[in-house]
Amino acid sequence: MQALTWHGKGDIRCESVPDPRIEDPRDAIIRVTSCAICGSDLHLYDNMIPGMRHGDVMGHETMGEVMEVGPGARHALKAGDRVVIPFTITCGECWQCRRGNFSLCETSNRNAKLQEQVFGRAGAGLFGYTHLTGGYPGGQAEYLRVPFADRTHVKVPSGLTDEQVLFLSDILPTGWQGAVQCDIQPEDTVCIWGAGPVGQMCIRSAVLLGAKQVICIDRVPERLAMARAGGAIPIDFDQESVLERIDELTDRKGPEKCIDAVGLEAHATATLGSIYDRVKQAVMLESDRAHVLREMAYVCRGGGVLSVPGVYGGLVDKFPMGLVMNKALTIRTGQTHVNRWSGDLLRRIEAGQIDPSFVITHTVPLAAGPDMYRTFRDKQDGCIKVVLKP
Repeated sequence: MQALTWHGKGDIRCESVPDPRIEDPRDAIIRVTSCAICGSDLHLYDNMIPGMRHGDVMGHETMGEVMEVGPGARHALKAGDRVVIPFTITCGECWQCRRGNFSLCETSNRNAKLQEQVFGRAGAGLFGYTHLTGGYPGGQAEYLRVPFADRTHVKVPSGLTDEQVLFLSDILPTGWQGAVQCDIQPEDTVCIWGAGPVGQMCIRSAVLLGAKQVICIDRVPERLAMARAGGAIPIDFDQESVLERIDELTDRKGPEKCIDAVGLEAHATATLGSIYDRVKQAVMLESDRAHVLREMAYVCRGGGVLSVPGVYGGLVDKFPMGLVMNKALTIRTGQTHVNRWSGDLLRRIEAGQIDPSFVITHTVPLAAGPDMYRTFRDKQDGCIKVVLKP
């Protein structure tokens, strides 16, 4: 089959790889009908996350048609079912899964001991996202093997297009969890850093959850226009002071809730802090750029919440923990517990409350994937979200 594979920094190729096969009774094989490039994939493209190997198949936003089902999954799936595949692989039976903490599944990461050396405890296996999370081939391919398929799927009702439901695999529940973690109240201002795909879903989620005011910070005109269309007040950090504009919008009180939808490759204007981060990252003394985390902690209203759906991979420097403690801020983080939210979000899509397809700017064949990685990373051609069609 054809798949997008990793071969080092900036080197994604579309090439032939072996077809997947059933390896465990709970497996299923799906024929991929749609997949997408995620902002998290760009961290791998830029070689910011350790644990990738040459030839690894990329991708964790995938859906398609069930082709083959192992005997242990036939009570839940059959050939011909349309399914979205969550990026988190979940057994549904361990201590964490029983509590709805699906991204912390204690069973699905087959390289758990490797991840424990880095993080102390292992999380769930993830599709197409390094050997620290199991080394599972991803879904930017013609076919995908789904482990624990009886639990790692979302069935798609008839009448919904791929484009309406594909993002149940990651960015929609990720944006939703980022907003839910804020415990949004009707009087709250919610400030979101990053107007990429996850940031866009955070905006729509915060609006649906009843925030009084939503602010979004970015510098890409197309992203800021999309944020405004979704109900947010945009701030272009290249054109105006973020701190002064937030003070103006919140009567100098600061937002009650702040969301980091950027992660470890945060950009900033040329301040001393941003230059410091880039230098330390370049010489491998720091793995993650913490500009957004620092700015959120500084501007957030006392007693507020910092929600971090943005991906971080290692160490950050100069994080103001004393400020966080003295302002009584709560920090909530985590990979997304997709299955916790997918049922509710699917009902909202069916009811017309949200149509996640608004974020798609480019739809191309799988073979165009390598070029689209570059276009997406460099924010060229108005690119916000890429859907690939194998």
